[in-house]
Amino acid sequence: MQEATLLTKMVDIEKNFGAVQALKKVSIEIRSGEILGLLGDNGAGKSTLIKILAGVIPPDRGKIYFEDKEVKFSSPKDARAMGIETVHQALSLVDIMSISRNFFLGREPTRRIGPIHLLDRKKMNEECERAVTGLGVRVRSPNEFVSILSGGERQAISIGRAMHFKVKLLILDEPLAALSVRETREVLRQVEKVSESGVSVIFITHNVYHVYPVAERFVMLDKGMKIGEVYKKDASPEDIIEIIATGKMSNTLKT
Repeated sequence: MQEATLLTKMVDIEKNFGAVQALKKVSIEIRSGEILGLLGDNGAGKSTLIKILAGVIPPDRGKIYFEDKEVKFSSPKDARAMGIETVHQALSLVDIMSISRNFFLGREPTRRIGPIHLLDRKKMNEECERAVTGLGVRVRSPNEFVSILSGGERQAISIGRAMHFKVKLLILDEPLAALSVRETREVLRQVEKVSESGVSVIFITHNVYHVYPVAERFVMLDKGMKIGEVYKKDASPEDIIEIIATGKMSNTLKT
């Protein structure tokens, strides 16, 4: 079977915060349509690495390549323009606004009546409902407030929003945090649908069992360093936990 095209590569990324070296020559890559599990305990460097890829902060050293070209992001807007979207653990949803308003927040379509531009609510509702339904989630009405949604439905709004705006790489930061078992299954199905559409996914978590059902490959970080990388076919969840706990690859998993 032909190997998928390389989408993103981060090479020897380093980042310091004062005297603290948050990342030490970390390199990762991800291919089109792949789900990559980025694992590690709190303070491992996961969030810092992803903030660099999402354009939130710059690296001190190292290079980022996207679709075979070196890129430098000065803001999240630059990353989004390339097709990189992030769904943060603290979802950027406003409870007192409707589902469709949240879906288009900051990027609302408008229609013109003479010199006046008005929100195109019909288009917003139709496109929002289509995108969320495409992930296997049915909402009662796009006009309902986000506050009534379950955790899984809220994730679907955030993921559907990213997909609607032509994402190529979707970064999910602890997407299963505080979700029930049923909601967890729903979100994992949504992640698989995203991957099946050809979009790459970086799934960040400290819990191996959250990402293991859907990811094909896993990268482990500890104290700002990359300590391991394995494919699912070569490692069980327990093997991955052992790498994180000991800070090193076992001899049986080394290639």
